[in-house]
Order: sequence, then C-alpha cells, then structure tokens
Amino acid sequence: MTASSLPALAPELRPALDLAASLFDRLRAASRDEPGVTRASYGAGERAAHALLADAARAAGLRVAVDAIGTLRMTLPGRDPALPAVVIGSHLDSVPHGGNFDGAAGVVMGLAAAAHRARRGLKSARDLLILGIRAEEMCWFPAHYLGSRALFGLLPPEAPDTLRRGDTGSTLAEHMAAEGFDPAPIRAGRALLDPRRVACFIEPHIEQGPALVAQGLPAAIVTGIRGSRRYPAVTVTGEHAHAGAVPRAQRRDAALAGVALIAALDRRWAELEASGADLVCTAGVLSTDPSVHATTKIPGHFRFSLDIRSEDAALLGAVDAWLRSEAAALEAERGVRFDFGAGTHAAPARMDAGLQAALRLAGERAGIPLGRMASGAGHDCATFAGLGIPSAMLFLRNDHGSHNPREAMDMADFGAGLAVLTGALEEWLG
Repeated sequence: MTASSLPALAPELRPALDLAASLFDRLRAASRDEPGVTRASYGAGERAAHALLADAARAAGLRVAVDAIGTLRMTLPGRDPALPAVVIGSHLDSVPHGGNFDGAAGVVMGLAAAAHRARRGLKSARDLLILGIRAEEMCWFPAHYLGSRALFGLLPPEAPDTLRRGDTGSTLAEHMAAEGFDPAPIRAGRALLDPRRVACFIEPHIEQGPALVAQGLPAAIVTGIRGSRRYPAVTVTGEHAHAGAVPRAQRRDAALAGVALIAALDRRWAELEASGADLVCTAGVLSTDPSVHATTKIPGHFRFSLDIRSEDAALLGAVDAWLRSEAAALEAERGVRFDFGAGTHAAPARMDAGLQAALRLAGERAGIPLGRMASGAGHDCATFAGLGIPSAMLFLRNDHGSHNPREAMDMADFGAGLAVLTGALEEWLG
C-alpha cells in the first residue's frame, strides 16, 4: 500500500496534520546545515527545536514547562491531576547533517494529537504529557539515552564532569550551563519525573530501516527494542613478519585471525536466524596499525568493532559466550591473542502487550494496516520500559533509512500514524 492509497484522513484530524507539516518545515529551517539538519545535544539546533515546539504548544493551549536539565514538558490537563499521566515523547536532537524526522516525528505527533484534543474540547480523566527529551543521539556525548536516563536520575553522578561532547571537547556540565540548565540533579542522582506518575509511555518514531517500504505498510507496532553487546575495539595481537619469507603454518597473522572470527560469527548468525532467532551482527570498523603496516608485512596487530543485537537477552549472552569460545579456539590455532576490551551492554526492552493491542485495534478501526517488528535501534522508550512503565512504540514508514539527510517520511504516512495514536488515546486517557 502506497501513501497515496491510504484511507482518507478523517476531516477532524486535518488541522492537526497541517500543524505537523508546518512544524516539520519550521524545524528544518531552524536547524538547516547542508546537507541535512544538525541539532546538537545541548547546542543551538536542539535549543531552536525546543523553543519552536514550546511556542506551538502554548498556541495550542497546552501548559508548557522546562525542567532543570532542559526536558520540554507540554501538558494537556485532565480532570484528575492525581492520576498518572499518559506520556508521549521522543528526542529533538539529531546526528550531524542528519534527517529532519528522526526523533522529531514522535514529539510532533504527540503535540499534534494533544492539539487535536484541545481544539475539539475532548475531556479526559488524566493528563496527556508530551515530552521533548534531550540528548538521545550518542554521537554527541558517549552515553546511551542520556536525556531520558537523566530525567529519572539514572546517570552516574560523575557524568556531567566526565562526559565530553565529541565535537567541542567540553563537558556535559559545561554545555548544560551554557544552555541555562543545571547538572546538579544528575550529580545527585535525583529523578525529575517519578515513574509512578507515568501511566504509560508511547514513542512514535520513523522506522530507520527498509522493512515498511518493502512491505508496503504505512506503520508498524514495535514488539521490543533490541538490546546490544557492543565491543568498539576488539584487538588481535599476533606477530609482524616478512610477507614473502614465512610459510602459512608458521604465521601469526592478526588480520586473518580477526577476519576468521568475523566470518564465523556471520555463519553462526545465519544458523540462528534460520531457526527463527532475532539477531543482527555487525563488524563496523576494521583496521591494521597504520604506523607499521605495509604491503610486504604480515600484520601483527588487527582491530575491529562488534555490534550484536537481539530482543532476547539470553541469546545475547549465549552469542557472547560463543564468541569468546571461538576466539579461544582461534588463539590456539593461529598463535594470536584476542582482547575484547571494555564493551557496553544494553538490555532488551519488551513493549507492553496491552498497549500493542490498543494500537492494533485503533488501526483496524481506522482501516490502516499495521505491521509488527522489533526495533534494531535504541530509543528513549527503552529507559521507560526498563523502569517497569508500560511502553509502546509506533514506527512510521520512512524511505532512505535514517541518520542521513535523505530521510523521507510521507505526511500521509504520518497522518495514518496520527489516526492510530489518537484512536488509542481514547482508551488510554479515560
């Protein structure tokens, strides 16, 4: 199903879709950095995006507040403020020269849904809270889900003073202060949002891969967010030697040993995938030592990265153990040594079955076909789910992938997602 063949948008949602289209145009203009847009975490582009959304929320009649770390909070009040709120949100930063929709689509959709309810005078039992979350993209500060973890007091207390932005070298604390925010809550491990005050969390987001385009579907319900085992610098140490003088059996070739492990992982991945397991594996950076490598030299040093992801935490552990066993076998066979270095682990996040069912029903009622898929990329939603907050994600069709200026979300697909979200809100808000 193409965007042009989707069911017609309900007339009452047209003003909300027009608002969203206008916001995307203004976001692009405010953060244009050819090619694409740049909205650096705790920088000028992110600041402009937050200000733009805050102004639009005020114009729509929402209450607007900004907390100590810069989280934008846009609230449509319900009848009973004592009830936990339904929360919709995502991030407003981007990668350098990225696309206009990654992250922003979720905040804009939440705001459009709230504006729709405000315009029509729809009353609800509980608050609808829209969050513009800070600093999700790891390319700026080397920390997963920095903004959402800070929101719940989950960052290490030293983070403001040890995390440095890659492009400036300045600390998180310095960038926060420059933007008028306070790192003190992070240092104190103090939560600025009580998980008990959140009834559920919904994150609409563009799909960052090709599945929905290939399947001809406008949107998909996310079943879970893959966890990861990441090793940014696996090193293999062998022995440099003359390329023409050493027979194969006596070589301690670090590069061939590293490539052998990568090839073995690819074969193991194919076996597990064929059995129905959810797994993706990537060796993204490969290099020999440029200070000593040469065409006529057997490489004695090889370095590569590994990124392994799955919805299944047990499978991640099993693949990790298999990798180390395979590396040990290659050490014995090839006379080399593997060092996996300091890796990072992120746990998978399961999406709430009840929220998924509500989205599915809303899609059926609106005549919108919805797929189902795991999210291979990490999202702030994982922070909420990890705290036991019922959480869900709705992916939107997006051509040309993500983290590049060619992101291409059709507003008709956005409208389909908006129809699904507003339909589900009827159940969630009460």
